[in-house]
Amino acid sequence: MVMKDVVPGVRNEEGIAKVLGILKQEFGERFHTGQSLREQHSHTTTYLPSQLPDGVVFVENSEDVKTVVRTCAAHKVPMIPFGTGSSLEGHVNAPSGGISVDFSRMNRVIEVNPEDLDCTVEPGVTREDLNTYLRDTGLFFPIDPGANASLGGMASTRASGTNAVRYGTMKENVLALTVVTADGEEIRTAQRARKSSAGYDLTRLFVGAEGTLGIITSITLKLQGIPAKISGGVCAFPSLKAACDAVVMTIQMGIPVARIELLDEMQMKAVNAYSKLSYPEKPTLFLEFHGTEETVEMQAGQFREIAAEFGSDEFQYTTNAEERAQLWKARHNAYWAGRALAPELNGLSTDVCVPISRLAECVAETQADIRETGLLAPIVGHAGDGNFHVLMLFNDKDPEDLARSEAFMARLNARALAMGGTCTGEHGVGQGKMSYLEQELPSALPVMRSIKKSLDPDNIFNPGKIFRL
Repeated sequence: MVMKDVVPGVRNEEGIAKVLGILKQEFGERFHTGQSLREQHSHTTTYLPSQLPDGVVFVENSEDVKTVVRTCAAHKVPMIPFGTGSSLEGHVNAPSGGISVDFSRMNRVIEVNPEDLDCTVEPGVTREDLNTYLRDTGLFFPIDPGANASLGGMASTRASGTNAVRYGTMKENVLALTVVTADGEEIRTAQRARKSSAGYDLTRLFVGAEGTLGIITSITLKLQGIPAKISGGVCAFPSLKAACDAVVMTIQMGIPVARIELLDEMQMKAVNAYSKLSYPEKPTLFLEFHGTEETVEMQAGQFREIAAEFGSDEFQYTTNAEERAQLWKARHNAYWAGRALAPELNGLSTDVCVPISRLAECVAETQADIRETGLLAPIVGHAGDGNFHVLMLFNDKDPEDLARSEAFMARLNARALAMGGTCTGEHGVGQGKMSYLEQELPSALPVMRSIKKSLDPDNIFNPGKIFRL
């Protein structure tokens, strides 16, 4: 189901040749056509095959972006925005060739407005760099997808992560964008005000568009005050269902948990081995609470009561910053820990999201499916918003193993859709989820295609992603 969507597109050889010459003359040493750099700017994070661009340009400001867009538009050559390359669904592949637009040098924090709790950054700024910059202001940017992704990439894929249960996703935290459109001009989608009824919500249109409608050149973001007190904890449960039911009750009772992450038995085994820890190898929740000394203690106490009701006999809780950092480092390394279970195998990381009331059922059925299929596939999830990930480990040189893994993924997505969920909670569609988007929103796809054709009539912005034209 996935591999059939990673196919070559139609190449405009004459246009590509002209653009390569023009961009080399325009950008000099900031434009590259070498094999190794082109490989680095194609998809390498999961098993999806790489499709290389024909050239890579390192832009440094919005005028550079306009130049690239105008040049490529004139010759109908594709452009693929590139942040850090941490996406998981083939977003940075170049199925029709073209130009990879690297934003690593557009990495400036343009403006911080502490009184308004917002900032404006260039798309190449990473979330970790932004929070380092903000440290002395008492503010932070809460969206944490795990990888140190670029904020332009996070906006483009509508990323979320471990803090989304309290602070929302990129959709809720982007106030405005500037975007270069197909005519080579830069538009602004909104002002800095926290709400507006002025015209179409273009900001939300471009957030999550995966670079298919235009190229983002700046992002205005909401910020949060750094909590006075942060505490964290680990809590093992007798079963996956018990852990999920504890999550549901925690959310339904209105406990303002900042993070509540689910790891199944196999993932805990991987985490212990990889991070040299000794947690019980049972279904486990990693939690974090933000607030004052009194409120975090109260929240932890409320959760302890819920956990006990669902059979947990121990809630390991700490306010020590170093212990908390170790806990979340282990969680953020879950992907690499899972890969280390079988280093000789390749990995396919996928995600689905369901209404929280169906989370326990969906995860339990998925775990049973994994056992029956004979897969090696740990589960980890942002349980507070019904989003979970499965890392399938398989031999990509064995057609039968690949087919078995893809068949499992088809069942996983069908299961989530049948429960009122979505084929992707945060990875985005890219190439890997196109077939499932067709199943999820068949009546909406014609409208999406109409928007794409209206804003990008020559299909030069990241073609071959989200849906087929």
